[in-house]
Amino acid sequence: MSHGHGHDHGRSAAGAHRWRLQLAFGLVAVFFVVELVVGLSSRSLALISDAGHMAADVVALGSAIVATRIATRKDTTGRRTFGSYRAEVFASGLAVLLMLGVAVYICIEAVGRIGAEAEVASGPMLVVGALGLVVNLVGVALLRGGASESLNVKGAYLEVLADTVGSVGVIAAAILVGTTGQPWWDTVVALAIALFVAVRAVMLGREVLAVLGQHAPAGMHPDEAEQALAEIVGVVEVHDLHVWTLTSGMNVATAHLVSAAARPGGDPTDTGAILTQAATVMRERFGIEHATLQVEPAGSSACAQTTW
Repeated sequence: MSHGHGHDHGRSAAGAHRWRLQLAFGLVAVFFVVELVVGLSSRSLALISDAGHMAADVVALGSAIVATRIATRKDTTGRRTFGSYRAEVFASGLAVLLMLGVAVYICIEAVGRIGAEAEVASGPMLVVGALGLVVNLVGVALLRGGASESLNVKGAYLEVLADTVGSVGVIAAAILVGTTGQPWWDTVVALAIALFVAVRAVMLGREVLAVLGQHAPAGMHPDEAEQALAEIVGVVEVHDLHVWTLTSGMNVATAHLVSAAARPGGDPTDTGAILTQAATVMRERFGIEHATLQVEPAGSSACAQTTW
């Protein structure tokens, strides 16, 4: 059984939510400039660190937008048989590196302030922190709808979510510095922001590595898929089963199905029925729409020649 291998280059989950990324990018980019200027003028490490994290947001959102454009671009070389969907996963990886970089920067700055007297203007901190909270909450609301469907959007979402926590931290630091007169609260809050950002980055990084490492999709065990295929009438064995995620929302599988119906002189309609049932099982039970399935006659030695 043969079929076309053309791909719909507008199907990616992130592509459907590109407008969310674009709007969030505009909001965050504008406020980043405001927060950086006020952070430098007020000498607030918490505010500067939050501005640094917001700069990472700008880059992450921008790369996510570019990645969705690349992913939906038609291949003109004829060599990218899976399209360019993985660009979205690479953008998520960039978001992870940026988040970790910001966390490291905050820690280095905080250590540099130990034992030093720093004048921190709590008033501007409070105002900008409150405005930043509003901007980030809008960004979170925009990206939440696509975060569960796209790893690319999820990376941007976690960036903005972490920055939302950062804005809360800036507000808390401003209040503590203003009420106690102790500028070290600014450093403590900055370190707390760094820890939160690092944890979220590691969690997202694990998901990115799972996709790049071609692990089975989250929530799916290959043994279950193999058992389901083996239960199809006419199938006597299943081997060479591979399942992986191409990009968010696009899971792929290949498998060899051994059937007595495929032997020379067997009924070809039985082979067709097996393929139809197998494709239905993969699609309806495991959410895999693109499954490449090969039916082999029992006793075939074709797979024995495979060296890996």
